[in-house]
Amino acid sequence: MRRRGRTSGSLALRGMVAAALGAAPVGCDAATGSILDRDELVVAVKADQPGLGLKTGSGGFEGFEVDVARYIADYLGKRVSFVATTSEGREDKLRDGTADLVIATYSISPPRKEQVTFAGPYYVARQDILVRRGTTAIRDVRDLAGRRLCQASGSISTSRIVEARGIAAVLVPAKTYGECVELLRRGEVEAVSTGDLILAGYAARDRDAFTILNAPFTEERYGVALPLGDVAGCEEINRALTAMYQSGAVKTMLQRRFGASGLDLTRFVPQFEGCE
Repeated sequence: MRRRGRTSGSLALRGMVAAALGAAPVGCDAATGSILDRDELVVAVKADQPGLGLKTGSGGFEGFEVDVARYIADYLGKRVSFVATTSEGREDKLRDGTADLVIATYSISPPRKEQVTFAGPYYVARQDILVRRGTTAIRDVRDLAGRRLCQASGSISTSRIVEARGIAAVLVPAKTYGECVELLRRGEVEAVSTGDLILAGYAARDRDAFTILNAPFTEERYGVALPLGDVAGCEEINRALTAMYQSGAVKTMLQRRFGASGLDLTRFVPQFEGCE
């Protein structure tokens, strides 16, 4: 793997020129600069999503999104550390400087692009439905009408069902998808719906308890979130993600984390959003 430690040289020169002109460095926020200026990247990931982002007993983190973060940091020649985030706390982690990047099943959407800059997507998931094993009454998204559906705080997945499709599911709130799955286990909700990678992690962990319907009905374009305006950092991360796919590294990552779930995994390079 190539390492790209572009933290000085041309970037420093650009910053000096911008400062001399009384302006912020090109493609950066005046207060925070670019993530390329950091020696270490602090990445916010989920702590309760098996296969994607999970806090271990030793206090570390593991999962596909942790693997992606490590690949990006290695490509850029940076050290990396991790902090936990929930869906509703992702923007705040960037605003208050707790994290330099957020890689936490963060679906790219126009409203969110007004708050953060997205690199990627690093994976295009498809929204699907998780039910208790043996369930036959729910076969696709239309069968969610009148059913108790968990709504994780800060997620937009349920709005794609209720608002975009006009399906009158009964929404039951929870803080995280981990809580949603526990509600499903106890029978307090009848379904959980979000990106299939999230569901695959839980299905692989508890294959005797849950089933993915494999009835996808929309896409979830997971992006790497940076502070708003960091175009230079975004472009370098897109180069890292391209290398991750072209080298075959992503295939190994996905197989390791989700191979046991039976999910049809996407292994082609996603079409990037663009950093401007």
